[in-house]
Amino acid sequence: MTNTSATVLTLLIAWALLLVVLMEILRGRLVAGGHIAGNEFKPDNSNLSPFMQRLARAHANCIEGLPIFGGLLVVALVTDRAGVTDPLAPWLLVARFVQSGAHLSSGSNLAVNVRFMAFVVQLAIALYWSWALLFR
Repeated sequence: MTNTSATVLTLLIAWALLLVVLMEILRGRLVAGGHIAGNEFKPDNSNLSPFMQRLARAHANCIEGLPIFGGLLVVALVTDRAGVTDPLAPWLLVARFVQSGAHLSSGSNLAVNVRFMAFVVQLAIALYWSWALLFR
């Protein structure tokens, strides 16, 4: 990769891909083991284990955030203004990993609070990038 923003954008996409691949591997094992029919899966995994439900939500959170966070990275890259996003891009990625990790680990109050704080960090970075890309 040529710069931090491009690398982080690629890693955000790869992280979402990794989560969906993990979910499909686990679903495949359930089907292969005869625990559930292939046509019985619900999109949110609500008929599966709590971990599988959290995995579905962690993946959905990545997909929901990608147009915002990834879009801002793309704007910076195509306008040759990655200097705006490069300094905070690694922090956005770390916050995304923390949010997903907390989501996967537990549904406890602590995990929910960690998840929320990691999301707030991502929102703050996105707000700053938006302002900087528009007005600086």
